[in-house]
Amino acid sequence: MLDVALFLTVMAMFLLGLRRPFIWVLAYLYIDILAPQKIGWTLTPMLPISLIAFLLAFAGWAFADPKSDTKFTLRQGIMCALLAYCFMTLQWADFPIEAHEKWDWVWKALVFAIFLPVTLITRLRIEAAALVLVLTAGAIIISAGMKTALGGGGYENLYLFVNDNSNIYESSTLATVSIALIPIILWFTRHGTIFPPDWRVKTFAGLLIFACLLIPIGTEARTGLLCIGVLGILMLRDVRNRLMYVMAAGALGVAALPFLPASYYERMATLGSVESDESASTRMQVWMWTLDYVSEHPLGGGFDAYRGNKFTYRMPVTREEGGALVTEIQDVTDAGRAYHSSFFEMLGEQGWPGLIMWLSLHALGLLQMERIRRKWRDRTNPAEQWQGPLASALQFSNIVYLVGATFQGIAYQPVFLMLIGLQIALWTYCRKRDSAREAAEHKARRDARRAAASAKPAIP
Repeated sequence: MLDVALFLTVMAMFLLGLRRPFIWVLAYLYIDILAPQKIGWTLTPMLPISLIAFLLAFAGWAFADPKSDTKFTLRQGIMCALLAYCFMTLQWADFPIEAHEKWDWVWKALVFAIFLPVTLITRLRIEAAALVLVLTAGAIIISAGMKTALGGGGYENLYLFVNDNSNIYESSTLATVSIALIPIILWFTRHGTIFPPDWRVKTFAGLLIFACLLIPIGTEARTGLLCIGVLGILMLRDVRNRLMYVMAAGALGVAALPFLPASYYERMATLGSVESDESASTRMQVWMWTLDYVSEHPLGGGFDAYRGNKFTYRMPVTREEGGALVTEIQDVTDAGRAYHSSFFEMLGEQGWPGLIMWLSLHALGLLQMERIRRKWRDRTNPAEQWQGPLASALQFSNIVYLVGATFQGIAYQPVFLMLIGLQIALWTYCRKRDSAREAAEHKARRDARRAAASAKPAIP
């Protein structure tokens, strides 16, 4: 039944797109995030539905959308440059076969992120894309949250719709996505129009946020705990009563402590003991290796260049001997370990040019969202009161992503590239409205001057 339901859902979206081609864009968002072709076992894997949706989305825009509203921005240009540069490094990749496997999905994620803003030309479209993104990821989050609440969590033991540990289904990635989506979920409880924010929407949003907070517990992803802390601090900026917010957050945290499994405490305890944690020690060695590597290869080594690393380091190892715990320093040799950081992922694979482009892409986004937030926050027109809060939500989501990306190799994660597309669309939408408003005000001043001049009595 699940396979049939997924197949019919996808086919229904394809058919609806014949009448409203923009639905094909939403269909691709749904398919790329949820990956129904991996969940189903008969019907959905039968067709290349992701490729079909990808082509339909472009065809729908090419034949049905007005091109007068199409604006190409600086950030889209940066992504185009990054895409071209990734293709260049692919030519001299240290591991060509593995590099081409990663390129097969990276180029599609970047191309769609470049394309997405040109389709989001109205408030309804921007909101619809954000809603599909939240609800599709929410399907995974709700399922994982329920399993966590029923005691089915644990590090690398929280089974999701698929078990291939890729894309959003990787545990640390899902934890980061879950926390990053919370500001956008909150935005829908105040400014949504597709589902007006009544008690039903707010109740569902509250439960979804609760499920989002359960994901770092169910996955026992240490990055998720850091993301929760960072988001909690960020939200202090916009809350009205900061004291009550801090007290409520503290009370909620204390109340949750008795319900956390012992394995979660053990996992989180390693945050403060980097030297004795093999995972953390390995990451630091990989980062040091990457810095040495890029000093000899400043243009990068192509996708998956980390496969060439090999290093030996010393760390304390505790074992039981004669009923007592004995700690001794041992040499640990490791090789082919992933970067476990998007910053070092970009540096090792694309060198300094790629890292600079990637950092510029996110820095510009944070600045643009802050500019929209400040410029639109005091407007009284009801039609101009949703832009500032959405910019703030997307800004918070971006910061949470960068925190998670510090400890994960998710530089090209499709969900976050989609969020970049939403940022660019909002920036373009607001600039267009500002330009129209400035033009109207200029025309009004000019007409007023002409009227005043014509009203003056003629000099005899």
